[in-house]
Amino acid sequence: MEVVGEAGGVAEAVSGINATSPHVVLLDVHMPDGGGVAVLRGIESGPVCLALSVSDAAEDVIAVIRAGARGYVTKTISGAELADGVRRVAGGDAVFSPRLAGFVLDSFTGRSNAPEPQLDPELDSLTPRELEVLRLLARGYTYREIAEELVISVKTVETHASNVLRKTQQSNRNALTRWAHRRRID
Repeated sequence: MEVVGEAGGVAEAVSGINATSPHVVLLDVHMPDGGGVAVLRGIESGPVCLALSVSDAAEDVIAVIRAGARGYVTKTISGAELADGVRRVAGGDAVFSPRLAGFVLDSFTGRSNAPEPQLDPELDSLTPRELEVLRLLARGYTYREIAEELVISVKTVETHASNVLRKTQQSNRNALTRWAHRRRID
């Protein structure tokens, strides 16, 4: 097995994957700037993707699989199990941590107790960067703190915040924070 690249965010991941065309992508579900689903939507066809996350929430598993991942394992697995999972998805198998396989089967057979990922037009209209700004705003970060965290200018943060307010149809930062918390974005 040979590692051909690493990325810290969605744009870097999409660019690197499209440039190197790896056989398998080991995909972090909750990465900065939008997460694994955004990466899956941005890459060209070719590599198979194995999602790796600390989350074993049914919503995360189902969303990533629906976006095109070939498997989903949690970070509690051993290095040997992870290497085996990578080899297996490369060979065409679907790979899941045992508990997570049930979520996927239930979801696709219609017997899931997990909530179906809801369509949210306002939330879906946000770019990955706007979503990241929204998360930080919901956590109470100032524009300056967000700029430092995302390594962008305060003016850029203000532009993203303005876009988020417009797209979510919220009138101010307090209303936006309440809106984000209702959607469990924080």
